[in-house]
Amino acid sequence: MYKIYVNENLLTLCTPDTVKQGKHKDGVLHSPYSGKTKMLLNYIDMLEKTNRYDSISIYHSDIKKLWQDFKSLFRIIDAGGGIVENEQGQVLFIHRRGFWDLPKGKIEVDETKREAAIREVEEETGVEDLSIIEKIGKTYHTYKLKSGVRAIKRSHWYHMRTHKQSLLPQVEEDIEIAKWMKPQKLIKSGEEMYSNIQLILEQYQKVKNKRKSIEV
Repeated sequence: MYKIYVNENLLTLCTPDTVKQGKHKDGVLHSPYSGKTKMLLNYIDMLEKTNRYDSISIYHSDIKKLWQDFKSLFRIIDAGGGIVENEQGQVLFIHRRGFWDLPKGKIEVDETKREAAIREVEEETGVEDLSIIEKIGKTYHTYKLKSGVRAIKRSHWYHMRTHKQSLLPQVEEDIEIAKWMKPQKLIKSGEEMYSNIQLILEQYQKVKNKRKSIEV
């Protein structure tokens, strides 16, 4: 299964079995993939221009083909980012362009995903002494480049740790605030946060809970 956010609307690529097991709700569209990329473009265009559906699920028995066909319509841009936790259980958030976000950025040609994730977190927040604990997962969201070409940002997220310290937001990247906060408190506050950030925070919490159960 692949979850891609298009204009903050969720587009899910999955198998028929996944659709049958899911709950059917108002505002959710389930559609079989015809095998023609024009169909995918129509749904992408719909999500970009309207909020007619809260989410769309496109399904096909060959999920690899579906994913490959979908990717062929975009330029893939890989990024690395961090869910940075301090000794008090707070996570390092940034506020940029009206939304709470997590530090991340484009992977350079000569970098590994881990190297890029650490560098971007350091540059965007001024934090130091980072150590990677484990990879949490990936998120996908689409946008358009200045050239008008559609792109998918594929962000690779890592759980990191460091000690609580002063922060320095990277203002040249439009970051207004870098702040330590408890994730659940921020989510419950109702302040604006990107949907893919909420998704990776949920995955992060599941990984933490699983680790705790093993330790016990």
